[in-house]
Amino acid sequence: MVALSDARRVIAAAEKKAAEIGQPMNIAVADEGGNLVAHVRMDGAWIGSIDISIKKAYTSRAFDIATKDLAAHSQSGGQFFGIHVSNNGKIMIFAGGIPLKRDGKVVGAIGVSGGSGDQDQAVAEAGRRRSEMARHSVLPEVRCWNEP
Repeated sequence: MVALSDARRVIAAAEKKAAEIGQPMNIAVADEGGNLVAHVRMDGAWIGSIDISIKKAYTSRAFDIATKDLAAHSQSGGQFFGIHVSNNGKIMIFAGGIPLKRDGKVVGAIGVSGGSGDQDQAVAEAGRRRSEMARHSVLPEVRCWNEP
């Protein structure tokens, strides 16, 4: 399960990375059912990337795979060619969607959009790392401005 407090911590870490690289992003976190838990559009992030970030999180959870890896297999001649038109158009095959795991089980996903594929992937990885580190108490808690 990805609680709202978990999603906020993942988003905070992803926002920090986006700020470090100077690229405003849309960041979405989905639960184990692929449902949106939280979304942030950083100041200046593209409006068109809101939908993409949410769909990247959904895609990553729906198939339990990073969208970057799914993209590699969905090219012409690949085993998943045409997958992007499935699920009523909810499938995104651009880098930036990554499953979130707890004890080896996928419990949700992060989706990031607003920069290049490499930038989206880097920001999503930062969020994923925060999610995994929080469960292992490696890092202190990151508090959001409205979280007690």
